[in-house]
Amino acid sequence: MIEQQNDILELARKWFDEGRKVALATVVSTWGSSPRPCGSQLVVDDKTEFFGSVSGGCVEGAVISEAQEVIHNMKPKLLEFSVSNEMAWDVGLACGGTVKIYVEPVVSEA
Repeated sequence: MIEQQNDILELARKWFDEGRKVALATVVSTWGSSPRPCGSQLVVDDKTEFFGSVSGGCVEGAVISEAQEVIHNMKPKLLEFSVSNEMAWDVGLACGGTVKIYVEPVVSEA
């Protein structure tokens, strides 16, 4: 997990340095059955290219879509998917758990 997380952060920086607009999604909380543990990450660029995983496929499409909005308006978002959430069923989170994913734009350090 650590090596892949470092790869994701390095790729986010590389894409940003290339002039791409980038967002980083991170699993910040889980409850019950969840496909990925806290700390799992997904990097997305403004052309919907992505790397990493925050859900094992269950909600990744929805997270990528939300990341596009974060990239566009530069405002972070906290997403929550659970079996009681109608959208979770639509995107396939039927595993019985809850996952919270923080999506933030990648910005310059300066």
